[in-house]
Amino acid sequence: MLPTKIYHFFWHLGLMLEYMTRAKLITWHTSDPVLRRRRQIKNTRRSALKFLRAFQIQVSVRGKENLAALHGQNYLLIANHVSYTDILVLSSVTELVFITSVEMGANFFLGDITRFGGSLFTDRKKPVSLPHEIKRFARTIAQGFNVVLFPEGTSTNGETVREFRSSLFQVAYEASCPVLPVCVKYHRLDGKPITSDNRDTVCWYGDMDFLPHFWKLLGHRIQVVVSILKPLPHDPKLRRVELSELVHRQLLACYHSFDSPVPETGTNPTKE
Repeated sequence: MLPTKIYHFFWHLGLMLEYMTRAKLITWHTSDPVLRRRRQIKNTRRSALKFLRAFQIQVSVRGKENLAALHGQNYLLIANHVSYTDILVLSSVTELVFITSVEMGANFFLGDITRFGGSLFTDRKKPVSLPHEIKRFARTIAQGFNVVLFPEGTSTNGETVREFRSSLFQVAYEASCPVLPVCVKYHRLDGKPITSDNRDTVCWYGDMDFLPHFWKLLGHRIQVVVSILKPLPHDPKLRRVELSELVHRQLLACYHSFDSPVPETGTNPTKE
């Protein structure tokens, strides 16, 4: 197993150098912030497809017709969150801008990745900054981007979908845009169902350090199912808390609906 991990480590190292080189060139040579973000997320998606292959993560996508129904519209994507690999999985489906915390942005390694990926940052410890953040995030959608919110507030152990924080759902009202619920379910690890016994190999949460978890993850084969649910059109009559609860119920039901076996073969976006 050790030679396999070493091989995958250097594979990831090469991909990271490629990603960071492209990202820095984009930053240095693109003065317009909107164009820069557009190039950054294209680079993120291109790299995500390669990283998924290196991580041996196979992605099956359900509900592609729901994504197609939003063609020409920009939206706020709501998803559950269990690991840093969620970013790769969702980016492999379409080009996205992610909302993440300022704590993540301050991280020595992951912070650079998120900044160069065109991410938006929120400071959960300073509620006074929330109205400004909402306007900034809504403006990003108005500029032609699809923005991702993980309303659980942090990554989890994958046991369930935790209650949502509703505050940033206000972005959808400010932007007058639809909301797209997306369920991410890590289903198999090395061909076996993911349970409480092996989930910590995939899930990254709590006080786990990144590098030990990353090393542990290398060399394993992972199957993940992305379920794109029906988009919810902008409805100013629906209160923000009601919208948050509605999306949570939908994602919770979808997350726990995997009682029937998922096919061993699925759509691997790295083949695109």
